[in-house]
Amino acid sequence: DKELTCTLSVTCKSILNNMHLFNMDKLEVLPEDGVIYKEQTVTFYEGESVFDVLLREMKKNKIHMEFVMTPIYNSYYIEGINNLYEFDCGELSGWMYRVNGWFPNYGCSRYMLQEGDVIEWIYTCDLGRDIGGQWAVLGGEE
Repeated sequence: DKELTCTLSVTCKSILNNMHLFNMDKLEVLPEDGVIYKEQTVTFYEGESVFDVLLREMKKNKIHMEFVMTPIYNSYYIEGINNLYEFDCGELSGWMYRVNGWFPNYGCSRYMLQEGDVIEWIYTCDLGRDIGGQWAVLGGEE
């Protein structure tokens, strides 16, 4: 299979601006700078999804990740990364993904990657409004 490359990052900077909502029991897993996985170029293969790349890189870097298959959307839903879960920073908080500046309105395992794609996994504390994704949905799911 042909090796392709994309860029991946995982951040939770929005939590730093919403500490009043944050579950303080989780303080030790919150990176001081809000960066869990610094932006870097990673390899993927034709036919792989945003989910495939996230899973492989988190495993490779020993970063905790929890997800569940959601049959109704035929996609994986990301519940937690680095032990930071949906609802850890308020009832509107959770993980969202953005590709090339766009928040897809479908699941992360249905987004097939292209050469050069820029994937960002971003923790939101306000259903995406605090990170520029008004209409996006938590966990990369419709």
